[in-house]
This record gives sequence, C-alpha cells and structure tokens, in this order.
Amino acid sequence: MELIRRATHAGSWYTDNPKKLEEELDGWIRASSLAKSPDVRACDWNNRHAGYSYSGRVAAFAFGNIDPSNITRVFILGPSHHYYTIRCALSKATVYRTPIGDLPIDLEVVSHTSVIEELKGTGKFEIMDLGVDEAEHSMEMHLPYLAKVFQGYSVKIVPILVGAVSYENEVMYGKLLAKYVDDPTNFFSVSSDFCHWGSRFRYTYYEKKHGTIYKSIEALDRMGMDIIETVDPDAFKQYLLEFENTICGRHPISVFLHMLRNCSTKIRINFLRYEQSSQCKSMRDSSVSYASAAAK
Repeated sequence: MELIRRATHAGSWYTDNPKKLEEELDGWIRASSLAKSPDVRACDWNNRHAGYSYSGRVAAFAFGNIDPSNITRVFILGPSHHYYTIRCALSKATVYRTPIGDLPIDLEVVSHTSVIEELKGTGKFEIMDLGVDEAEHSMEMHLPYLAKVFQGYSVKIVPILVGAVSYENEVMYGKLLAKYVDDPTNFFSVSSDFCHWGSRFRYTYYEKKHGTIYKSIEALDRMGMDIIETVDPDAFKQYLLEFENTICGRHPISVFLHMLRNCSTKIRINFLRYEQSSQCKSMRDSSVSYASAAAK
C-alpha cells in the first residue's frame, strides 16, 4: 500500500507553485554555471531555516553538476531537528512527494532485496513515524532539487535520518554504508549547515585577530570545510571538540566521512560556495552560515 510523505514545508520554506518552483530551480542551476559530470557522486548542502529564499542559490552549487544519466538511487542523510534518537532511522513511507514530482523510496523487491530491506535487516536502524518524517526539514529541502535534476530519469531514494549518534556509532554506520559508495549508480546527498552564531544560538565564539565577527565566523567555518575536504573523520571530530562549532549536520557529515574511509572508491570533496545569512558586527547580531560541496 502506498504511504506518502507529504511536502509539508512547501508553501512556507519554498513555493508550492510547481511552475514557479521549476523556474526558480532552473534559474539557480543556470546561474551556478557548473558542468554536469559523471564523476560527481555526492553533494553536501546546508538547509537554511529561512528556506529557498536564502539557500536556493547556494543549493544549486551542490546539485548543478550532477549527471543523472547513470544514477538509479540517491541516499539522503539528514540530521534530526525535532526527534531525539541515538540511532539512524529509516522512513516507513513509500513515496516522498514534491510539488514537481514524486520520488519513490527503494522498496521494491524484484531479483534482489531492496536497500531499505537490507538496512532493516542489520537491526541497526529504527523506523520513524510518518509524523516525525513530515516534521523534519533537513531531507525535504533536498527533494525539489533532486526531483528537478532527475526529471525524466528512473531514480529511487533511501532517506536516512541521522540522530545524535556517538562517534563509535558514526564509525559503525559508516562501515555499514560504505559498500554502497562503491556502486557507481548510487548518489549521496548529505544535509548540513555551518555555524549558527549569536546569543540566541548560545554560541558566540569570536577571534579578534580576524577583524569583524563575521570574518571570524567565516574563518572558523572554512577551517571546518578544509578538514572535511581532507576526508578525515578523526580530524573533523577533533575540530568539533575544540571549537564546538554549531554544525547541525555534524553527525551525517561524520557518517559520510567514515563511509569514504571504508569504501574502495577514491573520493575527493570540494566546497564550491559559502555564504552567511547576515554579517555579524556586534555581539547582538546573529547569523547562520551555509555552504555547498561536491564529492567526485
């Protein structure tokens, strides 16, 4: 029986008008001026809480160079903002809806077991309620772009909600998922953001040597981005311990880095775009940083 996860953030975080949404996505992808490449295997894009009005342009740098012709499955790893779990969770839905087309979940069993059934069989994943699934924005904000990029292609998705997992479990999930990186028909969409700065986020780290506050924030974020580009999950862990940067997708990123450590395919990560929601100049200000990366 079909169980649909509705596009619950359409009409607020992004337009629910299909024609307007298509036009916006097309415009942002064109503006990124990225050439499609079959070597692009993953992307990392943050999810600005203000929605596409802020993050749509940045997102194009994550999705603009995807060549959809050889990809049949997309894994989506997103952090949990509303539901606390110390594990990773799978969706019980069969379809994720977007205003510009539906994305079926990899559930069909034909000549082999579906990825969802394989993951369930490990006993390491919980199944999230539909209400939890629909409340979470981290994966939904990737869906319209994926629906647009894979329009006309047969693709299925594997959504994985990554909870507040321990470092030991980040290692475990990374090892468990690593084999899927070695299949060139799989693509990975990793959901994150960077620094939430300001008293309302209870994070006001500031190094005066960088000058203004927003420059200090950028230096802190770029340090983290440089470490992610080394594909070293231990270095990323140490960075988080030392600076406590408020990267809400730190667990999905770490799981993905452990996947790359344990797979046979050599993957290189490059950040392509970085922005801040505003430029903080006083301790009364606040901002959220966001960035896009591609893995080849």
